[in-house]
Amino acid sequence: MKYIIYQASCWVSTALLFLLASCHPQVDALQKGPSDDKLEALLKQTSNNIGNAFFRLPESTEYDQIPQDPRNPLSDAKVNLGKLLFHETALGRKPVRLIGFGTYSCSSCHNAKAGFQACLPQGMGEGGEGFGVDGKGRRRNVRYEPDEIDALPLRPPTTLNVAFQTNMLWAGRLGATHANVGTEAFWAVGTPMEKNKLGFQGVETESIAAQDVHRLDMRASAFQGNHTYRQLFQLAFKDNWTNDYQTKINAGLAIAAYTRTALTNKAPFQLWLRGNVQAMTDEQKQGAILFFGKAGCVRCHTGPALNSMRFYSLGMNSLRNGTLGEFHIVKADPSLSDHKGRGGFTGKAADMYKFKVPQLYNLKDSPFYGHGGSFTSLEAIVDYLNKAIPENKEVPVAQLATEFKPLNLTASEQTYLVTFLRDGLRDPDLRRYAPSSLPSGQCFPNNDQASRQDLGF
Repeated sequence: MKYIIYQASCWVSTALLFLLASCHPQVDALQKGPSDDKLEALLKQTSNNIGNAFFRLPESTEYDQIPQDPRNPLSDAKVNLGKLLFHETALGRKPVRLIGFGTYSCSSCHNAKAGFQACLPQGMGEGGEGFGVDGKGRRRNVRYEPDEIDALPLRPPTTLNVAFQTNMLWAGRLGATHANVGTEAFWAVGTPMEKNKLGFQGVETESIAAQDVHRLDMRASAFQGNHTYRQLFQLAFKDNWTNDYQTKINAGLAIAAYTRTALTNKAPFQLWLRGNVQAMTDEQKQGAILFFGKAGCVRCHTGPALNSMRFYSLGMNSLRNGTLGEFHIVKADPSLSDHKGRGGFTGKAADMYKFKVPQLYNLKDSPFYGHGGSFTSLEAIVDYLNKAIPENKEVPVAQLATEFKPLNLTASEQTYLVTFLRDGLRDPDLRRYAPSSLPSGQCFPNNDQASRQDLGF
């Protein structure tokens, strides 16, 4: 009887609380505030009145929403195969030194822990050793001469959100379509640009060309002894998988399919765009308001990936042979055409020293910014853009972008902007795009002895 009375008492108390709540409704935890309203208004203003949807990244499985090459439609089979090929160190089968055999992969310079960058001012495939915690511990193997190391003369850009790029590399050299229509005269035989003749967009072209550039063997013969890969190729590509030439192309198409799905759709800003107003802190929202408002960053960095396919000169330094902080830079001769940006590819005076606008997600994961990695903190590059004083004396003033002018941000406004770039645009779960293991059973992203020790393999 006492239990019944107690139960009834609890029910009455609950009912009274419900009635009181009805009379005095609590504030909804997801209710918008003034910052949310202001940011939404700016997003509409900077997207031809489209608003949030214009900047929203699709889910990685929403293939119909992800930009893709019509000649390489996305499928689960391609993406699954490409994920493994991208990380497979057993495909490092064309080294200049035998000690490098099977020790490197695409992910040597684009690993998940570093935001699919190298976490270095210069990536190193073969000829590098070690990994450290997030890739920053990779160094030149002293048994290699500098000219033997697989390293490029510019900072390796991230492979995140590449679906929103039609042409690849800092100068947009790779890809037969869009910006490169009319550049056919520069697709020289024996260079990576020769692969443009295959007719694919940039992501696919780069994934095919990179196999030769980075000493990877993705011919059919490289997979003959691995039943898993043979099955995966057959699932993704119904025929011709045993032909060496076709398999190299198919491998590139699979890698491209995979990288197109590596999207930073769990970043706080992306969650906010989907309606979770608590996903960003007020400081991040204030930074976003500056990004899309006073600072004018959105004029160049726009769309879902906050990038564009335009080329600008901001007077930043390029990589140069020698030391950069604690790092030793190789194969970055100042005379290389890479240091001239788009102009080094097209030969046009108007294109000289102009580099492609990069995407802005997960910048925190690899603390080197600019095509030459000359900035090592977001605070430093925001301050540089705020002051708009070029650091590279070789760049003619006439080549500097008209957008490169003082932003007149206060110190606190710069802090807000950095907070948005560093935290509001950082997807914390990129490991979901990396495999748990490889069909070869090897260590990745690198498989040299020092890396295996660093990675606990």
